[in-house]
Amino acid sequence: MKNITLVNPPLVLSRNDVFTTGIVYMPVSLACFAGYLQRNGHSVSVIDAFGLNPNRLRSENGFIIRGLSAGEACDKIARETSAVFVYARSLASHRATLGIIKSCKTANPSIPVIAVENTQAATSYSLETVQEEFYAAGADYILTGEPEERGLKLLESLLSGVRNPSIDGIGFRENGRNRYLKPENCVQNLDELPYPAWELFPLGNYWDLHYAHGPLSSRKYLPVITSRGCPYSCNFCVVPALNGSKWRALSARRVADELAYLEEKFDVREFHLEDVNPTVDDERTKQICSEIISRNLEITWKICAGTKVETIKSTGTVELMAKAGCRYISISPESGSETLMKAMNKPFDTAHAAGIVQKAKKLGIYLQACFVLGYPGETARDREKSAALAKTLVKAGVDEIAVFIITPAPGSRLFGEIRGYTELSQLNFSPSWRNDFKELAAFRLKLYLRFLLWKLAFHPFRLLKQPLCFIFRRFNTKMEMAPYRALHILLLLIFARRCK
Repeated sequence: MKNITLVNPPLVLSRNDVFTTGIVYMPVSLACFAGYLQRNGHSVSVIDAFGLNPNRLRSENGFIIRGLSAGEACDKIARETSAVFVYARSLASHRATLGIIKSCKTANPSIPVIAVENTQAATSYSLETVQEEFYAAGADYILTGEPEERGLKLLESLLSGVRNPSIDGIGFRENGRNRYLKPENCVQNLDELPYPAWELFPLGNYWDLHYAHGPLSSRKYLPVITSRGCPYSCNFCVVPALNGSKWRALSARRVADELAYLEEKFDVREFHLEDVNPTVDDERTKQICSEIISRNLEITWKICAGTKVETIKSTGTVELMAKAGCRYISISPESGSETLMKAMNKPFDTAHAAGIVQKAKKLGIYLQACFVLGYPGETARDREKSAALAKTLVKAGVDEIAVFIITPAPGSRLFGEIRGYTELSQLNFSPSWRNDFKELAAFRLKLYLRFLLWKLAFHPFRLLKQPLCFIFRRFNTKMEMAPYRALHILLLLIFARRCK
């Protein structure tokens, strides 16, 4: 048995936009990796640099960093540690990830430091594309693709004294040159993977925030990933590069087993699905619902990271989802412009979406529709078409919209087409470095205001309920929760200034 340390970096926000940036994600893929290493005989320690102190804030070159400093995090690494895996959780937190790597390597030069790619998030990035930055910071290796099996292979190689292994998905420097093999293999049977090792993480600190990525309406919650990858190839998204445009899933029975286990072990009854596209197989979706219902699991679950609405094949599926405890679905029309949608390689069936939305609303499911602005070639007319589509969906029953300004994630097909940033952590959904940012941000604000008027006109009761949800911290939508999170951050900043 060897001691292995996994590190989750602090959270990085853009100082000029605490509403859109700095969303809290529990590191679910890292918890899965921890569980896998434990099952294979290793003693695992987790240093969650955000979760251990989420209320500590500091300013740094136009950013706000939440969590432990790099030095504080690395001071917690035990002397007997055989390897340190640093989780590159998100593109926006890149500077914090590099800071952790640099500090760890400086303090413990003999311990291998490995940067681990997050393959299951649209907010992630390709480590292969920017591997030079990791090596410059002190990383000995990058681990790309799914971490479980190849991470264990790398660890076994290092423990046996092999420092330059030929393992797919692993990169390193040798004699001044980069060596890297693209990931070829993936876990063949996801059902065989162990449950995430959440007992290693400071869950209470996450729960005490009273907000999450998805709308939090309970005291406790946990994220789950029931499938991996996505079969679609949207040009602005990094997920196709990280998963090869493939989709694989846990069986319905295995999903229900995990939900039941987490409910019993952690007394959690609210679950946030963080799959990038969980409903690809409509029959599987219905089977998951049937498993939840037949086991009498008294839980709620929310599709927080989005799903392709066309894969929810019928209103019958929606009925089953509602009966099984589904209370929130995020969909992504992206744009109302057919020209832009074709350029993005992103089809969207408006009529089908409206039907699903209408049914979901009647069944008490809250819905989000996500749009993007600033795709190359976009015109003012294209943006107005997006506004028109948003109005159509709000009338059908969508409860909130989210509007993101396109940023070129390393690994996406869009990377390299939009320039002007000076570091990767600037690549968030409020890219103030863009030449057209002021114009796009002004349209985004105007669209949000129009949305509120449409919601007041079409669904006034749900709009008038939102202040109560804010006061009692029982959030049905992210739009209700975002002001609470922003207010919390602003109060922390004020307190930090007074303590100086």
